[in-house]
Amino acid sequence: MTSRTQKQINKENLLNQGVMLLMQQGYHGTGLKEILDAEGIPKGSFYNYFGSKENFGAEVIQHYIEPFIAQLNSHLQNPHIDALTALRRYFNESIGELEKTEFKSGCLLGNLMGELGSSNELCRMALQSTLNRYRNLLATGLAKAQQEGSVRDDKTATELADLLLNSWQGALLRMKIEKSVSPLRQCCQDLLNDFFKA
Repeated sequence: MTSRTQKQINKENLLNQGVMLLMQQGYHGTGLKEILDAEGIPKGSFYNYFGSKENFGAEVIQHYIEPFIAQLNSHLQNPHIDALTALRRYFNESIGELEKTEFKSGCLLGNLMGELGSSNELCRMALQSTLNRYRNLLATGLAKAQQEGSVRDDKTATELADLLLNSWQGALLRMKIEKSVSPLRQCCQDLLNDFFKA
């Protein structure tokens, strides 16, 4: 196994810091100096890592989704449970994590879609490709559940995954204003335990 260089470690630390600050303050509310100062990296070095704030934002978006992809994939690869149960467990874990943060964070992707969706082309494209990647993994799980006979098959797995993703993003926004995970639980109940069932 190769050891990571200091540059790789610094870049990952900057991305982690970016996720945290963009989640709390948004893209426009977060300055480069704030990110760099938190990591003790000189301002001139930033451009060696990312080239621009737009590039940084696009990479933060892609970095943010990685743990969610890994977590969902881990559930879907579990040989001891069916795919629908795997999806339910993944979303229940996500709800538990959001409860721990007292509903403050929501979803960085949803936050940035509202803030940057039509004004920053590079970030818009990063958001689109990241959401498609996440949706495709949901669709893989739903297709498996269709094969297992637990999810309806009169709609494609991709159509169901789009509905799940869109509903989940809307429920995350409602969670923030209601300071409650009830919209998230209702989303999962209505779709995974009702509408999607075969």
